[in-house]
Amino acid sequence: MKFYAHTLDNRPESDWQLLRNHLNNTAEFAQDFACDIKYKPLFKLAGLLHDLGKYQPAFQKYLKEGGRRGSVPHSSWGAGYARSLGMNEISFVIDGHHKGLPDASDWKADTDEYKGGEVPGYETVINVFTSEISVDEEKLSNGKFYFKDTFERELFIRYLFSALTDADWLDTEDFCNSEKAKTRNSRNLNCDHFILKLDEGIAKKSKDGELNLLRNKVREYAISKAETPPAFYSMNLPTGMGKTLASVAWALHHARKNNLKRIIIVLPYINIIDQTAKVLKEIFGEEWILEHHSGYNETEKETDDDVRIEDISKQLATENWDYPIIVTTTVQFFESIFSNKRSKCRKVHNIAESVVIFDEVQSLRKEVVLPTLSMLKNINLIMRTSFLFCTATQPAFEKREKFEGIENIIPLVENCDELFSKTRRVTYFPVNGYEDVSMDDLFMTVAEQNSSALCVFNTKKSAFEFFNRAKGSDSWGMIYHLSTSMCPYHRKLIVQSIREDLANKNKILVSSTQLIEAGVDFDFPCVFREYAPLESIIQSAGRCNREGNLPEKGKVFVFKLDGSGMPDNQYRSLSGHTLDMIMESPEKLYQHDFFYEYYKSALNLFVDADKRKINEARNALDFKTVAASYRIIDNATEGLFVWRYNNESAALLELIRKQEYISREQYRQMQNYSVQVYSYFLIKCSDLYESLPQGLKVWHGKYCEDTGIIDNPISADEFVV
Repeated sequence: MKFYAHTLDNRPESDWQLLRNHLNNTAEFAQDFACDIKYKPLFKLAGLLHDLGKYQPAFQKYLKEGGRRGSVPHSSWGAGYARSLGMNEISFVIDGHHKGLPDASDWKADTDEYKGGEVPGYETVINVFTSEISVDEEKLSNGKFYFKDTFERELFIRYLFSALTDADWLDTEDFCNSEKAKTRNSRNLNCDHFILKLDEGIAKKSKDGELNLLRNKVREYAISKAETPPAFYSMNLPTGMGKTLASVAWALHHARKNNLKRIIIVLPYINIIDQTAKVLKEIFGEEWILEHHSGYNETEKETDDDVRIEDISKQLATENWDYPIIVTTTVQFFESIFSNKRSKCRKVHNIAESVVIFDEVQSLRKEVVLPTLSMLKNINLIMRTSFLFCTATQPAFEKREKFEGIENIIPLVENCDELFSKTRRVTYFPVNGYEDVSMDDLFMTVAEQNSSALCVFNTKKSAFEFFNRAKGSDSWGMIYHLSTSMCPYHRKLIVQSIREDLANKNKILVSSTQLIEAGVDFDFPCVFREYAPLESIIQSAGRCNREGNLPEKGKVFVFKLDGSGMPDNQYRSLSGHTLDMIMESPEKLYQHDFFYEYYKSALNLFVDADKRKINEARNALDFKTVAASYRIIDNATEGLFVWRYNNESAALLELIRKQEYISREQYRQMQNYSVQVYSYFLIKCSDLYESLPQGLKVWHGKYCEDTGIIDNPISADEFVV
């Protein structure tokens, strides 16, 4: 009798995929994904056992006669058999290879009766399987190895799960969709070629001057430290010191020395991805750089004609990160390695034997710092991966009393004090001695500077009130307002206008929320920042005299606004702590290690670095609980599609209404016209938006050029596109 793994529509059984072929193929794929020879037997066995349950007569009948999808479960058979062999790591991943990695209690419940052979027909199924597939139990028992702690074991299960799901997907794709499989374009990281291209690119950009001499010196020193084994590294550099190219240069030399397979650059904001990817594409060529961020929907449906042929291989590569250089977001990276879902975890095995560069690492959410560092330590050890922390404000990630951080972080920058001193571009000033200041008095202080100015506030309400206060003034040629109540396309137009005005030396005023700190590289002679956590003040200061072109240092004013709100209680506590530290020693703002001191004390005094008890859940092997608990962005928002913004957004809605699914390209276009809002706003404005069956929320309320979304109904005379 023949046993099948997959059928083909309207094709005879003779064309179907034999189950033994699928199991052997998946095993070979999975084995190849193992980064250590001692892992290979377990990876191979996971592939051989994963669809063992398809040997049951009921499943073969389902393939031949049809039935409801999922009506004949098969995962527990292989999971139970693996558990009976004492291969619990394999048992976990097989149990979850369709539904996702389970919590330990669910895994036990799923496999208990199979492990004991209590299921009717179990012995027959196992006998048929072993007659077709060779499993050397003695070799396997000799190949078992032991972990230092449960965290290492938990990470190994994730690694194995990722390898199995990708292997399963790839072999299924090879059989069921050979044209798609052929389109996959696996590219290797040719370090010699990339180093040559980088040197050529830097030579073209290179200019004379002290700043460029410093950049070259920094890069050369980092490269000199590239021959050490995979570990944790830091690159603590002032803004504008060329850390993107310096970090990539080090990563290429480090990868060449250690035979690492790819470079993954992790950034906190999507707009920085665009900037970074553009720089890298100009140097290495577009075909070598893969961009992947959290806006990409891994479960969406595709039509055959919604993408260009030349983009297909890149889109396929976002599924499993089989690419030499990847640029992604913090959200995409970390919520993948902590996920339990197949679609997100599939890429995780390709983090093995890679160099991962974290840019702006200080932006990592403090409430998940401990589980994050714990996971990175496990990945470094189990998967032979190097991590580089890049920032101008290095957090205190090292291990110390009551903080299980990283044992050793190797610095790639020498003489940090001297470097930060040489490149200092701003002077800090208190407004009203850090005492409360009214909106009117703040406005007068800003106007007295008689220059272009950027004012950054903690809330949308304050930013808009200041904009309204300034709007009628003739002190500036143009007054702008920026807020997340505006859709990205709208914000992009405003940012473009601001950049043009600054380039043309037009005198302008910008009132903005904290979004300006999210990778928007303005260069103002004067910046005002409402008192905030230290990282926010430093980020705002990075928008002042950024290029160092002013004859004197730029001016950064820190103010405390009377009656102003704060985003949340922790933000308020950290803001107060920052102000206390500054008032005690104002000169600390100029010391490069001030942020390290602040970060350490902030974690001790105000932050639970594992607020959701994720390490506890990891230690219990509760994968589903970990995935539900780990969030880089705590308050989940939903997008409202502003269909009336322009003709393109209106036409897009009209097209989507006629479709069952939203295509990838349409999803990307939608993001341009979507405003992210919190649940309370949706409740408050429930009669101002429409929920479509495709999962889209359409905004029918007001949208203002100055403010963005307004929670008022639109009047009849405004009902115009």
